[in-house]
Amino acid sequence: MNQRKPLKELNLLDKFLFDEAMDDPENVKTMLDIILSQNTNLKHPPQTEKEQRTSTDNRQIRLDVYAIDEDDVIYEAEAQKENTHNLPKRSRLYQGIIDSKLLPPGVIDFNLLNEVLIVLIMPFDLFGYGLYRYTFHMRCEEVPELKLDDGATRIFLNTRGKHPELVSLELIELLKYMEHSTDEVSEVCKSERIQEMHRRICQIKASEKTEVKYMQTWEERILLKQEGGKEMLEKLIKKKLEKNLSVEQIAEMLEIDILKVENIIKEIHNEK
Repeated sequence: MNQRKPLKELNLLDKFLFDEAMDDPENVKTMLDIILSQNTNLKHPPQTEKEQRTSTDNRQIRLDVYAIDEDDVIYEAEAQKENTHNLPKRSRLYQGIIDSKLLPPGVIDFNLLNEVLIVLIMPFDLFGYGLYRYTFHMRCEEVPELKLDDGATRIFLNTRGKHPELVSLELIELLKYMEHSTDEVSEVCKSERIQEMHRRICQIKASEKTEVKYMQTWEERILLKQEGGKEMLEKLIKKKLEKNLSVEQIAEMLEIDILKVENIIKEIHNEK
């Protein structure tokens, strides 16, 4: 039996709540400030579910949170609940596609490339060393202390780390709060920034508009699974197309294969 998890019980690692929360620049700033131990001043409001593609022949990606600060540093953050066993290479693809969009045609000075930080937040230890944080830069194999200063950083965060002495207490509190976004966890946090974030998250969970959006998203998936018919699928895809959603967004929202979505869209166009 399909049961919808109440909106009030969602955590920040749940995709729906993460996307809704990161529409708020203050939540993005708080998250980045704590993770990176810095003061992040965003240049523009963050974008959630930002699409990126190098060409129509290549795979499109959808970035959970895309932000740029006043120093033109680009941040991309993802909440990843499941270990898909492809996250290192997935982060490599994200890095490459983001980089490919940064220089306008004709620019020959590669030093103008922005710094890019990709952050993945997970409730599991991807590398098995028991750390809260794994930070990767390019380094020379022959001279390990020689860093390739290419401006690219990839950070993998594990909410269940076991070495608190290697990171700040506030980061540990943030990671615990992202996995369990509750009053109980917030109350024991010493960080005022996390407590303030929790107040904003509570407002999202109490929003009638957000509740309706969440329910609609859930109902569409359940109807599709229960009826499974082509007619129902066509109706749902038509609605998504009317909202100018991409093929990949539709496939992810309806939890079906991209190729199947593309074929149905072709049939819809042929019917006109």
